[in-house]
This record gives sequence, C-alpha cells and structure tokens, in this order.
Amino acid sequence: MYHKSSRMTTGQRLMYPILGITSCIAFIYVSFSDLSFGDYHTEEKMDFVRRNGTQLMVDDGKVFYVNGWNSYWLMDRAVDEYSRPRIRAMFQTGSKMGMTVCRAWAFNDGDYNALQISPGRFDDFLCVLRMWPHFCGTQVLCCFGILPSITCCPYERALDYVIAEARRHGIRLLLSLVNNLEAYGGKTQYVKWAWEEGLGLSPSNDSFFYDPSIRQYFKDYVKVILTRKNTITGVEYRNDPTIFGWELINEPRCMTDNSGDTLQDWIVEMSRYVKSIDKNHLLTVGLEGFYGPNSPKKSTVNPGEYFSLLGSDFIRNSDIPTIDFASAHIYPDHWFKKIDFEEELKYVALWTRSHIDDGDRILRKPIMFTEFGYSDLNKDFEPSKRDRFFKTIFDVIYKSAKKQGAGAGSFVWQFWVGGMEKYNDDFGIVPWERPETYKLITQHSCRMARVRGSAELKGNLKELCSQR
Repeated sequence: MYHKSSRMTTGQRLMYPILGITSCIAFIYVSFSDLSFGDYHTEEKMDFVRRNGTQLMVDDGKVFYVNGWNSYWLMDRAVDEYSRPRIRAMFQTGSKMGMTVCRAWAFNDGDYNALQISPGRFDDFLCVLRMWPHFCGTQVLCCFGILPSITCCPYERALDYVIAEARRHGIRLLLSLVNNLEAYGGKTQYVKWAWEEGLGLSPSNDSFFYDPSIRQYFKDYVKVILTRKNTITGVEYRNDPTIFGWELINEPRCMTDNSGDTLQDWIVEMSRYVKSIDKNHLLTVGLEGFYGPNSPKKSTVNPGEYFSLLGSDFIRNSDIPTIDFASAHIYPDHWFKKIDFEEELKYVALWTRSHIDDGDRILRKPIMFTEFGYSDLNKDFEPSKRDRFFKTIFDVIYKSAKKQGAGAGSFVWQFWVGGMEKYNDDFGIVPWERPETYKLITQHSCRMARVRGSAELKGNLKELCSQR
C-alpha cells in the first residue's frame, strides 16, 4: 500500500548516501591512520648528480659512473598490487649487482593503463569513476588523496611507487618523457589527439615536433610530471635526488626533415622548458647516436648512409647548453643485415670510442650509452657471444674512466624477472639466470667503483667486490 508519509524528499534521498559514504570514509581513514611508511624516509642521504665538464659528480666531490640497466616496464607493472613485488625484486637485484641507475619510461599516453588519458587529463579522476561502485574501500580514499598509502597505486601513482622503491634500494632513475615509437602511445598518440580535436596541422607523426598545439600538449605533460608531489615520499619529482635525470624522448627521428632543423628546434625549446622548471636534474635528449648529413663521421662511423638521413645528429643535437650529457644506443645486429661476429665486435668498439672521443674533444660533456643489446634471434646466437658483446662496451668505458675521460657509463637493454614474458624481447635477460653474465656485469660494477676510490666500496659493493 502506498502511504504519503513514507515518501522521501529529493534532499533526503541525497542526504542518506552522502552520510553513508562520509561515515565509511571516516571509519577507514581512522582504521588506516596508524600505518607507517617510515621505511621510505630512513635510507642513506642521496645527492643530486651534476655535471662538471666531461664528468658526472655528486655533492661529495666524487666522480659518478653509471653501470645501469633498462627496465622500461616498471611503471606499467606498478599499477596492480599483485605485480609490484617484481619491481622490488628488480631493484633488489640491481642493488646486489652494484648497479647504480635504472632507465625506465615515465609515460604511457592513451594506451592500456594510460598515465595520460588525453592531453592534460590524468588518471586520478578516472580512478574515482572506476572505483565509485566500490566506494567504501581504500582505493576510493586513494583517489581522493585521503589515504597516503603505497596501496594507493592506480595508474598515475604507479610512478610514485617506482621512485619510492628505487630510493629504498639506493638506485637512481633515468626517466624518459615520451616515445618516438608507437609503444605506450608516443608521438603518434599526441598527433592523433590534435587531429581528433581539430587542432592538428598534419596527420604526419613528425608534426609532433613542429605543431604548436602538440608542443603545448607536451609542455603541459612535462610540467605535471616534474612538479608532481610523490604521494608516498611527499617529495616533488623535481626535488628528488632519486631521479638521476630526464630524457626528452626515446630515440627521436624526424625523417620528413633530414636537414635536422625541425628536431633541433624542438630540442632547444623543450630542453629550455624543462630547465625552467627543474634545475636540479640532468637532462639528455635520448639519441641513438647517428651522425647527421653534415658530419664527417656519417660515412666512417654510421652503419650506413641511410642513418644520416633520419633528421637527428649526435653532435648538433647534443651541443646545446641545456643538454647535460649525450646519449647513444648500440644495436649492430639490427643495423647490419650481414656481418661476421668478430667484425661486429670491432665495429662496436669503434662506435663506442668514437662517441666518447666526441665527448672529450668536441662536446666537452659526458657520454652515456643508454641502450645496448645483442639479439638472441641471431642464427648463430650463443649466450657467450652476448657476454663478449657486453665486455667490449664495458672495456672501452672503463679505459675512458681510468683516464678521467667522457665515458660516463652504460645501460644494458634490458633486464626483466620471471612471469613477465610479454615484456621481453630478443635482447632481454633475467640477470641471475646465467652465472657468467651475472659475474661479468658485477665485475664491471666493482672496477668502475674502484676508479672512484676504495672508499666507495660501501654496502652491497663492499661485500660484492671483496669476493673478486
């Protein structure tokens, strides 16, 4: 039977759910208020790494060398609770191996688990919508920023977790801000956004570099990332020495302008913008290291004439005041169709020495080999060949370091852990699975540390290097 007295006003219908939500939030907040995250604040002091001429330095006046690795997937795996132990396992392994810096992506544009959903829109608002059906739970408190817990880690906060875990294990991070390739969105996604909004000048992927609207999209993204306050540590990214440095873009190419002017103009503008916000951190471009059409090395060091026509130029792009160190990658088995392995090793040594020599004589800046790998798809592949490939690069860098040269370090591509096969490629290794490779990398950690002096053999390094 319908009774007039049983009707609720609109205001009453709204009031009761609001009261219920408020009570739920208050209860959970009180329940979790005693959680301690002090272990993220008790690590040894970490200094910013800075440049002094051709060398990298820390605040104690010591030279800093990098024996690093790539794990591009860290942020993507930090989204879900069940996969976060893999991030911790990776940093624990790197630390035990005496490694100093990990390179990873600080972007995921419009893709699955996107960090940036659309230009200037990040995941926190979407998180509220996704979690609303389950409003009485820790995740919605995370979305509203009420509960500052490491369990608050959907999407945007996944990078907070990666940085906090790196700090916990004494590892620094080189973070890349966008991809030239389509993986994780990249410049293709930015162009698509502009085209969909009717603002794009061209559907060409290279319009990323010259379209004013897209340039502004990227600047907006950079500002959000650099000024973000970590929800775990409470430190803004631009003030966190855990971050070794920023990389503008992974492997930039602008093939519609092989003069290199378009890419050069973009690097100048974006590097100045980054430095206007963050003066604490090192900045690099993210180059593959190819010499441009006007370089005398285009025919003597480049793997072929084609590579001088990609719109990039190692010397010109790196010789910008707001770029702190130069980078190059090493993938000869992708660059050459047919080459004998022994000839390949000779070429690798030539490539590595050439770029370090450029740092010493022309750029007067440190040189970092931020990716290098040997493919297991080679028909005559053997793990021992990969070890020899690694050792060739390590030896050239070590010789430079002993002479206080520009060779500042290298990053293996790539490390991963068990259960992550979909992130692997033909270069990936689980570092502890092959003792010979593990030993080779840890020995390099020790000898690079000894270049700094025996006093630098501390913690894991002291134990590790005393065994050798």
